[in-house]
Amino acid sequence: MTATDRSIELIQAAAQAAADKLAHDVIAYDVSDVLSITDAFLLASAPNDRQVKSIVDEIEERLLKELGAKPVRREGDRDARWVLLDYVDIVVHVQHSEERVFYALERLWKDCPEIELPADAVATRGKAEEHSRDQAAGGDLDGELS
Repeated sequence: MTATDRSIELIQAAAQAAADKLAHDVIAYDVSDVLSITDAFLLASAPNDRQVKSIVDEIEERLLKELGAKPVRREGDRDARWVLLDYVDIVVHVQHSEERVFYALERLWKDCPEIELPADAVATRGKAEEHSRDQAAGGDLDGELS
């Protein structure tokens, strides 16, 4: 079994929304063969809580506006360290960069096929590491959006 066309459409729109809000390391997995509760996971991260919230809000707004999709559940809003949007067909995880490293969801789903994402989303790969290097070098110290 593979992810449905609807799931892929949702994933691609969510990935583009995340990339537009400067998410780091956006990746999607087709988990339909190993989970019966959803078809796909989208993972994205950001270096601070405010940006996590911004990414989540943009994904939610874009999926509603463009595809008429509304999450059935939204968890983790208060702390904005790991926000989960459950659309049934897909589940979106937006994590603070520290949580992303600690929980390493990619390790859990690495055997699942990746879903092709828009070029802007693919270009986010490695941004978390780049951001960490910049901070260590005295660059963008606060990690805030410009």
